[in-house]
Amino acid sequence: MHVTWLDSNSWLWEIGGQRVLVDPWLVGPLVFGQAKWLFCGEHPTPRSLPDSVDLILLSQGLPDHAHPPTLQALSKSIPVIGSPSAAQVARDLGFTHVTALAHGEVQTHSSLTIKAVPGAPLGPFQREHGYVLTEQATGLKLFYEPHGFHDESLRQEGPVDVVITPMVDLALPLVGPIIRGCRSAQELAEWLTPQVMLPTAEGGEATYDGVLLSVLSVKGSPDAVRRSLDQTDHRVQVLTPEVGTPIELALKPFATSG
Repeated sequence: MHVTWLDSNSWLWEIGGQRVLVDPWLVGPLVFGQAKWLFCGEHPTPRSLPDSVDLILLSQGLPDHAHPPTLQALSKSIPVIGSPSAAQVARDLGFTHVTALAHGEVQTHSSLTIKAVPGAPLGPFQREHGYVLTEQATGLKLFYEPHGFHDESLRQEGPVDVVITPMVDLALPLVGPIIRGCRSAQELAEWLTPQVMLPTAEGGEATYDGVLLSVLSVKGSPDAVRRSLDQTDHRVQVLTPEVGTPIELALKPFATSG
């Protein structure tokens, strides 16, 4: 299994013989509602689109996960799996093979099994997705959720070999936490007993500007999570990815047999 962090929430996973592009933001600025004055993300150098993508996996329908300019630049024949809101974005952009999953629903794609689990809440009546991916040949599992929100039902998915989760807290006044990484990482290490954990939603090479940044509070770090887990009995390796550099994960298939 190889994983490559493409900055922010974006990943390329090589898992089960498939190249899975996750929550891609690679083309153009990241803006919400055309309000650059409020928030705008930029890549300092142009990002290349990955070759030979077998599947696009989208956790949310917001632009930082289902980024319209990036999706527009990708082949519309690539299959897309996403939350209902993300699937609608993909359909509106012309993708021809789009599957919207409900929480608890499972989709098989070639040699992978993909299960949607509850993720981040967006308002009182909408909750987006996390995913558990399983290699059918080996039984190896990967869990991903980019905002650090999950519920008690996730316990039944363990053990999970690889966990990709935020490891910082981001909060806004009156709104509260929008990323809950410090607590999430600790909880997932206990619940899922992973072999490897990697941070997501980090500030890599991308730059950000806008009024929102002046009121955004940030707490925690992957190093703090690593130190905390080192003081417990959790035998987990916390890796720090570099943007664009593939990481080969040396995993033991028998770890998920319990």
